[in-house]
Amino acid sequence: MRTLVIIPTYDEAANIEWIISELHREQPQVDVLVVDDGSPDGTGQIADALAADDPRVHVLHRASKQGLGAAYQAGFGWGLARSYDRLVEMDADGSHRPEDLEALLEASRNGADLVLGSRWVPGGSVVNWPWHRRMISRVGTRYAQVMLSLNVKDATGGFRVFRRHTLERLRLEDVASQGYCFQIDTARRTAGAGMTIVEVPITFVERVRGQSKMSGTIVREALWRVTMWGIARRIPWRFSFRRSSRS
Repeated sequence: MRTLVIIPTYDEAANIEWIISELHREQPQVDVLVVDDGSPDGTGQIADALAADDPRVHVLHRASKQGLGAAYQAGFGWGLARSYDRLVEMDADGSHRPEDLEALLEASRNGADLVLGSRWVPGGSVVNWPWHRRMISRVGTRYAQVMLSLNVKDATGGFRVFRRHTLERLRLEDVASQGYCFQIDTARRTAGAGMTIVEVPITFVERVRGQSKMSGTIVREALWRVTMWGIARRIPWRFSFRRSSRS
């Protein structure tokens, strides 16, 4: 089974070489696709140099910063076009430990359509994460659970393994969300299609180099979209109820 690890980057020059080296130390057989959004700090050029020396490393350059969701959509499209069997989402900053990837891949090999690396299931943990980030993740997942009837413990996490057929069924061209919201969106679409989601505990480690890309805009987008999706789920039911009560 061919596996592609997709690593979106924007200003990750301090991390990209290290994370790819650590990943290949743990999983020497996987390929890596760096999706760089025109990083002004030279991340794309560092990735190009790594790719020139290692056939397992590939780089997809994008002209500007267009968001996490768009980067993953581009990376998924690239991987599907090259017949990869499993496609992995992974951050560049070291928050997703390469040593945890094997457990996620094992769950995928055992039949899960989508595997979530989860901070909030038994055995999962976070290290050096500020309280407000914990709160955003916890509250965001809880809100998605309530509004979308989404039965997962960590809906916003970005360490994931998709099987090829899962992505092919998700109609990625219809996914417009970004940031954490992209993670919620793909999870709800997978669940809505009746596919299997398995959560595997991971240890999430706060970055030590570079700047977080989290922003108020990302949080507001997630709140707005999840609210709209939740309302849309309920409108057909209300319409059906009202029509049947009049008959």
